[in-house]
Amino acid sequence: MNATVEQLAPVEQQATSGWVVAALYQFKEVQDPADLQHRLLDLVKTINLCGTLIIAGEGINGTVAGDRQAIDVIHQFLLNEGFNSMEYKESHSDEKPFRKMKIKLKNEIVTLGVEVKPRDLVGHYLDPKQWNELIARDDVILIDTRNDYEYKAGTFKGAIDPKTETFREFPEYVKKELEQHKDKKIAMFCTGGIRCEKSTSLLLQEGFNEVYHLKGGILKYLEETPADESMWEGECFVFDGRTAVTHGMEEGENIKCHACGWPLVPEEAELPSYEHGVSCKYCIDKTSEKQKEGFRMRQSQITAAKRKRL
Repeated sequence: MNATVEQLAPVEQQATSGWVVAALYQFKEVQDPADLQHRLLDLVKTINLCGTLIIAGEGINGTVAGDRQAIDVIHQFLLNEGFNSMEYKESHSDEKPFRKMKIKLKNEIVTLGVEVKPRDLVGHYLDPKQWNELIARDDVILIDTRNDYEYKAGTFKGAIDPKTETFREFPEYVKKELEQHKDKKIAMFCTGGIRCEKSTSLLLQEGFNEVYHLKGGILKYLEETPADESMWEGECFVFDGRTAVTHGMEEGENIKCHACGWPLVPEEAELPSYEHGVSCKYCIDKTSEKQKEGFRMRQSQITAAKRKRL
């Protein structure tokens, strides 16, 4: 099962008040994912919404953006569908954070590739204050379960980078690097919490004794934790037009290389290797001149389309 249905017409320019961005997920049995997909598609045709929702037999996951009314409508729809224990967070963006609305049907709402039971077997949840106390200890192994480009934008002080390009690689990392630490305290975190639902379930399934994770993920931590009490360093990569956010869920300074997707600090965007939409220091040697010409053509089309909308 792997199907995507997109909103037929692009979302029009948002009102001047900005965009409300809602990140959400819940592990919950969905009897007929295809039916839910089509009913959601009918709904989003009637409201001003953009973003991505992923539906599977195990639940729902995604980030959507719209005006206040549109977000309230889809939130209430999901509550009526029985998603009444969602991990749900809102933030704001001045500019439209997604190009269109996508509703995807997949086998997993976050792809680990290994069967786990996040509704039945999951690590100990910690709020931000408890999290700070735990990761300050020297007998804790702190693991960033996100991908390498996300780690690059920012992470918690002392966190281990598994150097994974996709979440599917995480089980192999556990086998190779963590197997001998089953008696240790393992603390894990991710952007919104969903990957840790599965990673902690995996570790417990594999016989680890003490497994903890940050409830609500980095986004909840940055929303609730004052900068002077924070153990976070850098910015948090997000999968929308903002690239990254920081404390108070304010938009960060990182920008995204649209050729490879890596986040760049302002200084990296000043390097000769950076060409908007074409290359950066992380990918300039990984693409051919023919590919770069294709990227330039794509970027010129994007720029022209933006001018038409103004």
